[in-house]
Amino acid sequence: MALNVSAWAIRQPLPSIVIMAVLVAVGFISFTRMPITRMPNIDVPVVSVVITQFGASPIELESQVSKKVEDAVAGVEGVNHLYTVISDGIANTTIEFRLEIDTDRALNDVKDAVTRIRHDLPRGIDDPMIQRYDIVGLPILTYAAIAPGKTPEQLSFFVADVVVRKLQGLRGVGSVERIGSVEREIRVGLNPVALQGVGITALDVSRQLRGSNADLAGGRSEIVAGARTLTNLAATRIALPRGGDLRLDDIGLVSDTIAEPSTFARFNGAPVVGFSILRAKGASDVEIEKLVSTEVENIRKEHPEIELKLIDSSVTYTLGNYDAALENLFEGAVLAIVVVFLFLRDWRATIIAALTLPLSILPSFWVMNALGFSLNVVSLLAIVLSTGILVDDAIVEVENIIRHMRMGKTPYEAALEAADEIGLVVIAISLTIVAVFLPASFMASIPGQFFKQFGVTVSVQVLFSLLCARLITPMLAAYFLKSHGHEEKADGVALRAYARLLALAVRHRFATVGMGVLLFVASLAGARLLPTGFLPPPETARSTLAIELPPGSRLDETQALTDAVTNRLNRGFDIASIFVDGGKIPPLTREVSKATLTINYVPKSKRTRTQRQLEQAITRELAKIPDFRFWFVDDNAKRNLTINVTGEDSDTVANVAFELALQMRRLPQVANIVSSTALDRPELRIYPRRDLAVRLGVSTESLSETIRVATIGDVGPALARYDAGTRSVPIRVLLEEHARADRQVLEQLRVPSPRGVSVPLNALADIDFGAGPISINRYDRQRQARVEADLVGGTALSEAFAAVRKLPIVDHLPPGVRWRPGGDAEQAAALFEGFGQAMRNGLIMVYALLTVLFTSLVQPLTILLSLPLSIAGAILALLLGALPITTPVVIGILMLMGIVSKNA
Repeated sequence: MALNVSAWAIRQPLPSIVIMAVLVAVGFISFTRMPITRMPNIDVPVVSVVITQFGASPIELESQVSKKVEDAVAGVEGVNHLYTVISDGIANTTIEFRLEIDTDRALNDVKDAVTRIRHDLPRGIDDPMIQRYDIVGLPILTYAAIAPGKTPEQLSFFVADVVVRKLQGLRGVGSVERIGSVEREIRVGLNPVALQGVGITALDVSRQLRGSNADLAGGRSEIVAGARTLTNLAATRIALPRGGDLRLDDIGLVSDTIAEPSTFARFNGAPVVGFSILRAKGASDVEIEKLVSTEVENIRKEHPEIELKLIDSSVTYTLGNYDAALENLFEGAVLAIVVVFLFLRDWRATIIAALTLPLSILPSFWVMNALGFSLNVVSLLAIVLSTGILVDDAIVEVENIIRHMRMGKTPYEAALEAADEIGLVVIAISLTIVAVFLPASFMASIPGQFFKQFGVTVSVQVLFSLLCARLITPMLAAYFLKSHGHEEKADGVALRAYARLLALAVRHRFATVGMGVLLFVASLAGARLLPTGFLPPPETARSTLAIELPPGSRLDETQALTDAVTNRLNRGFDIASIFVDGGKIPPLTREVSKATLTINYVPKSKRTRTQRQLEQAITRELAKIPDFRFWFVDDNAKRNLTINVTGEDSDTVANVAFELALQMRRLPQVANIVSSTALDRPELRIYPRRDLAVRLGVSTESLSETIRVATIGDVGPALARYDAGTRSVPIRVLLEEHARADRQVLEQLRVPSPRGVSVPLNALADIDFGAGPISINRYDRQRQARVEADLVGGTALSEAFAAVRKLPIVDHLPPGVRWRPGGDAEQAAALFEGFGQAMRNGLIMVYALLTVLFTSLVQPLTILLSLPLSIAGAILALLLGALPITTPVVIGILMLMGIVSKNA
């Protein structure tokens, strides 16, 4: 029945025209609605569990929170990997599930698992925040708010209260992050001598203020208890343990100030308050950019005194890829049509074949949109590369119809007979291509998400081209072609040369087969010489540079260093702008000794060096500055080379990572080697005397709370609030600044007990100074240390790892310690494994399909044997160009397999 569809379309042309018109219209509408992104949406089920405990160290959070959470969620069905990042006061556990697991189900299972252990977690933690991880990559837009007439606090409040509120609700916006903002607070700096004199603690003062500055509901009335002015707040009466009371300002200084900053922002060296936009999964970069730009323009009109300046955008690069792909598609279509005309020498036949392109491509957008695909570099590449394939079916149909017309038949008769004659061949061509590409869509892991859109897009287009070749092409030929009468077309020069070469190959068939075998063996040998990688270095005209000072460094020292770096880079590195996000490095690490610089270069047409060359020049320049570390990260916050070291014992893991980093510094292939566990920071440690504390009824939590409130203040929800009219300002109670750094003062802090008396801290605990990690990384319930590096020059990823594997430390790892590639190397390994499986499955499908179509076991083998020989040219080109095998190369080889199988 399938072979008679063409005859039906010729006899009844109107239904075929209507079908294709509807498909084209629906496809065009889908095209206008599809999101435009840089890369495919990687749909990996990921759930994050974030638990905060204000003032808790990473070591505390690891033992009391993270290990318990990991043990609880490890038993959830479908868990693939666990990643935990712990820093001051925050434990973030990310649970990655297998691809087939439903994200909503995974989210509910994780919530249930954490709920079951909630009673085992410390009472001082905030409620666990459990959510799907729907934010993709680094920010796509970053703005700076500039207002010379406003204070940093006023500008920060404007960004938080106006800008963030309006932008956060826009469709597709995953989150809006403030950068370099400061927060207003009322600070009560207590005098430790005055506190001891009246027998009250900082914790008591904080609790009393919280109780006396709360406006509570009283039925239909409101009990207004909070102070309305700073003077009233300073006059608040504080009850004393021994009876009586006194004014708050008798024991401390009350001031309206800003919270101790932990971040800062600079744009080209000038201080700003910034905000960045991160997109949600499935959202369009371009659509978000339009919505945000419109809303920002509205805010500018409402607040003309504040300048909102766009300082960084990755959407420009995304749009550049999109426009370039459409240009290439148009150029490819024109070239394909020209080639068709040169061979058919008939403008009517050329038009019929050319119509296949829009009739195949446009309906494909309907299917792509229905499957949730976006217009990205991979899906657009599939459309562009398959342009030549799409006209093949139509060319075969038209050429055979013209052959029949040269026998003296009318176009109508020729179309009927020719379409029926080669129906099986046309179907075999199309289905063979589908059989090659479709298995690549089912590759596992992250690379499989890339190939899913590529394989499905090509397959869908080929199937629509088959539909067009069976319905539209014969119908148009029957009514549009002109009769040629009886004529014989002489063979051209190329065809005669090919015939002679073919005859020679058949006469010397054993030599021909031998040459083919030698060519295949040489290809395999050549492929082994090629280095490998995941993705080639990008040319986005922007780099992300992370810097880190020694532990214990202050925020002002980080700021001074970034200013020095900015001044150096603004001289001779083709830089258009530099934006500094102080106090953070991607993706999750927040620390005052770290900062991120987003470097935008001038357009590629205005510079002579590539982005990779500029990064290497910057590396050499910054290496001249002592006492800090720096490295570049990609748009997914990853480095060129990552090695993960895991084990149960934290000290052993740290030592191995440190030694590995030390040995890697001798390798010429890598630079900027950084071990995540190489540095500790100084910290104050308190060791409770448990027996004495139990006798006095003082708990460890009371000790912790006393120290925390005295040195950094109470936690957010527990802070007293001051009504400042339009907003509620937190009241932070803590010791005077000089007292917070005085060990003797801290030792004399009074700790309340249930017996109504307070006890000096040094009577209940030993106080000492030590060192602890800034942050802790865990992988699959084990301690993890990362050793990361940048690649030097044109070094390929596989070449760098080959050098690392030869290091002595790799062959002499302590028991229980393992190392494994991470980042791009891990994805590259998954890519080649998945591609090998996809090609094997594709060959099996092609053989099975051809066996059914040709009812022969031998004939399909002659087609399949041509596939291995086809890669020789690709391998030779890569060797001559000194290029590694990366994802684009694998895509090209896959396309080559499809073309060769079609030709065969």
